[in-house]
Amino acid sequence: MEKELPNYFDIFMEQFPTMGTEAKNFTRSILSLKKYSKKELLYQSGEIQKDIAYVCQGLVRKYYINEKGNKISVGFSSELQYATDYPSFIKQTPSKYYLECIEPTIIISMPYTKLQEAYDNFKDSEMYGRLVAEYVLTRETDRIEGFLFETAEERYLNFVANNKKLLNRISLSHLASFLGIERQSLSRIRSKLAKR
Repeated sequence: MEKELPNYFDIFMEQFPTMGTEAKNFTRSILSLKKYSKKELLYQSGEIQKDIAYVCQGLVRKYYINEKGNKISVGFSSELQYATDYPSFIKQTPSKYYLECIEPTIIISMPYTKLQEAYDNFKDSEMYGRLVAEYVLTRETDRIEGFLFETAEERYLNFVANNKKLLNRISLSHLASFLGIERQSLSRIRSKLAKR
């Protein structure tokens, strides 16, 4: 017998505890659920992100391809997080990034046009939209400041401290790329820390 899936729509709506009934009903009505396979892309570079994706189950990697043809990881989104190139979504301009599922993934998505309708009609929706934007902006800023103010070892330690549940789900290559170092350098850092 197949295991019953949790009600992901209910889980998603738990983010909005003070939202009014009318706004909640509208928000619920614009949600769609989709399953993705491992290695399947949510979005490709050059595409306009027409929906914002919320990870119910699984793991998504955001990356770009540099001039040498290397895939450079810039973020990971796991359960109860948004997987997005937010500037592309907000401005409805082509993204520079790929969003790839690195595990089988279940996503709830909301279309840009319907989200704008929610913002126009419900003050609650606008407030929660701002909170999501602040969360995404803070996450991106933290990564940039890590490169400006921290050593590679400090970036690794911060990642470990803030992402314990992800460590066994991300390959060393993806993690090294995210930290901005070679895989061998990451191995040396891990080896050095293990001896302490």
